Amino acid sequence: MGEQQVIHKNLLCNLHLPYASCLYEGDTSPSASEESPAGREEPAGAVETPGPSWCGLCRSWPCGSRAQPEAKKKAPCRGLGLFYTLLSAFLFSVASLFVKKVQDLHAVEISAFRCVFQMLVVIPCLIYRKTGFIGPKDLRIFLILGGVLGSTAMILLYYAFQATSLADATVVAFSCPVFTSIFACILLKEKYSLWNVLFIAFAITGVILIVRPPFVFGSNTVKMTGSYSDHVKGTLAALGHAVSNALTLVILRKMGKSVDYFLPIWFYVMVGLVESVIILFVLGLWRLPNCGIDRLFLLLIGLFGLAGQVFLTKALQIEKAGLVALMKTMDVVFAFIFQVIFLHDIPTWWTVGGALCVVASSAGVAIRKWCQGSK
Repeated sequence: MGEQQVIHKNLLCNLHLPYASCLYEGDTSPSASEESPAGREEPAGAVETPGPSWCGLCRSWPCGSRAQPEAKKKAPCRGLGLFYTLLSAFLFSVASLFVKKVQDLHAVEISAFRCVFQMLVVIPCLIYRKTGFIGPKDLRIFLILGGVLGSTAMILLYYAFQATSLADATVVAFSCPVFTSIFACILLKEKYSLWNVLFIAFAITGVILIVRPPFVFGSNTVKMTGSYSDHVKGTLAALGHAVSNALTLVILRKMGKSVDYFLPIWFYVMVGLVESVIILFVLGLWRLPNCGIDRLFLLLIGLFGLAGQVFLTKALQIEKAGLVALMKTMDVVFAFIFQVIFLHDIPTWWTVGGALCVVASSAGVAIRKWCQGSK
């Protein structure tokens, strides 16, 4: 039998076509094969052998023309993605609490220490995955821009944690999905509707309730820990974090799966470290952290931040993005709990009202995306 005939025979056997083997055994007539079953003798043990073991098409035992089906992958536990999201929210909130507890260190320096810690983890991963360190040439500008915006968002968030209350900064930063939908509409030409306008109105209302400007609420209603100017600076920083983070997400969506997911993280920590060092030396803010608990907090900030990112990535791999976004609202809940228990700072009713507005806005965006994706 020629090589070409062998290929044809295996192809027909894989397709499970009748009389595939007899076409290449010298009998080109299917009917002749049917009328003379004796001409197709099977091994004596074939009768006693279970059906799948003997292949009547390629006349071999076991079948050599087709591979046995692989075992199906075990389905992930129901609700495991949501549990990962909840764990991620908890870890991020704990890291935020540690940022609040660090004394006498500027937010930029805390960001630099976190970048160093994450870099030590990301570099071995890039070497193991053999993805390189500079990325594809046509996407390199997006990777650099995403790193600049992502690291800027981190610095602004840490500054917000230091300048205002943990709950206020978390709630304002949580308005990120609203800005993401706006930038996606402008830059990626995604559809925009009146629902998005409603969600923006809710987010703006929530931010106003948290900032509580005196020209709207009057000076007597502003009761908070620390100075009002620091509170406004912290709120604006949290808002800047939301905008920068939204632009980062749009850039990641633009790149899609064209790059390994470790590359954006690498550019994030690399550019973030360079940016932090430059700012520290320009402003003269560089100093060594105090011995003892502050150094432990810095280590835990990097550890919990990285662990939270890993669990969030795992959640997005096995669960719908809309459900993950809804579960992410637990960030706000944990922020309120930690502020009361560990910082002994009870949020005002204005903060609670603003949190409800911002959470409703972000949840609305997530639910709408989920409904659109399930159609």
